[in-house]
Amino acid sequence: MTNGRIPTVRLGATGPEVGVQGLGCMGMSFAYGPSDAQESRATLERALELGITLYDTADAYGQGENERFLSPFFKANRDQVVIATKFALSIPPGEPTRRVIRNDPPYIRQAVEASLKRLDVDEIDLYYMHRRDVNVPIEESVGAMAELVRQGKVKHLGLSEVTAAELHAAHAIHPIAAVQSEWSLFSRDIEPNVVPAARELGVALVPYSPLGRGFLTGSFTHADKELTSDDFRRQQPRYTGENAAANAALLDPIRTVAAAHDASLGQIALAWAQQQTTVHNLPVVPIPGTRKPSRVEENAGATAIVLTESELAALEPIASKVAGDRYADMRFSSAGRE
Repeated sequence: MTNGRIPTVRLGATGPEVGVQGLGCMGMSFAYGPSDAQESRATLERALELGITLYDTADAYGQGENERFLSPFFKANRDQVVIATKFALSIPPGEPTRRVIRNDPPYIRQAVEASLKRLDVDEIDLYYMHRRDVNVPIEESVGAMAELVRQGKVKHLGLSEVTAAELHAAHAIHPIAAVQSEWSLFSRDIEPNVVPAARELGVALVPYSPLGRGFLTGSFTHADKELTSDDFRRQQPRYTGENAAANAALLDPIRTVAAAHDASLGQIALAWAQQQTTVHNLPVVPIPGTRKPSRVEENAGATAIVLTESELAALEPIASKVAGDRYADMRFSSAGRE
C-alpha cells in the first residue's frame, strides 16, 4: 500500500504526462463477471488520489456501457484525468456477442462521435485503434485518425496489438503516442520486434493484462472451475484445463521474490512490468484492471518496488514455459502477424 502519489512519465515523445501506472476500467462493466458500481466508483476516486491519471476504456466494453459509466467521473475531474478509449470492434445489429474488426475511415468517424457522446466530452485524450483489420491499409486508418486530431476531437493517437512494421507505417502518417499490447511475466511476445520499434520511434508501451488477467496474483488457478460462466477468462486457453494446472506451478519464483520484498504476487508482477522501462529504455505504463480500492492501493504500491538483477534473472524463464496461447485465435494479436 502507498499513501503518496506515484511518479509521472510522458507517454512517448508526443503524448501526455501521466502517472507511471494507469487503470484498466474494462472489468467495471464487462468481461469479468458481476461488478459493484459503487465500489468501482470508489476505486476510480482512490486511483486519482494516488496519482493514477490514465484511465483506459473502449467502445466495445459492454457495448458502450463502460464509457457511459466512466463519464461522470471524467467530467468531475476533467483537468486531472487522461481519457483513453478505443475503436475497431464493431457489433453487428442483432448479434450482441459477435465482434467485427473495422478500420475503414467512415467507421472511424462514426465511432469517435459515438464515444464522444457516451463520454460526454469534447475531446478524447488518447484514441486507440483497438485491433487491426489487415484488409484496410493502415495508412488510410491512421490518416482518418489524424484528421480527428486536426478537428480537435482527439489529442493523441494510439494503436493496440500492432506489429513493428504496422507501427512504422502508422507513425510515418502521424505521430503515435502509445502502443497497447499484452505484456507481462506470462506474455512477452512483443519484445523481439514491437518494443525495439517503439523505442526507435519514441512511442510509449502501455501493457494491458500485466497481471495475467489476475492469474499472476494467485487469485484463481482454474478459470473453468472457479469463475462465473460469463467471465471472459474461461475462453482463454492458458487459464483452463491442463494448461492452467501447468501454469499455476510457474508462480513459485514470483512467490520467492514477493517474500523477499514483503509484497504480494501481483506487486512483483507489476514491478517487473514497470521495470521494463529501464530494461528496454522506453516509457512503460501498465494499466492493471481492478474494481476494488484496496487493490488499486496495492497495485500503486508496486511502483516503489525495484527488483534486483538476480530477481529479474529468476523471473526471466517464466514466459517461455507458459502453456497455451493468450487467445484462442491469435490472428488478431501482433504476435499472430509478426
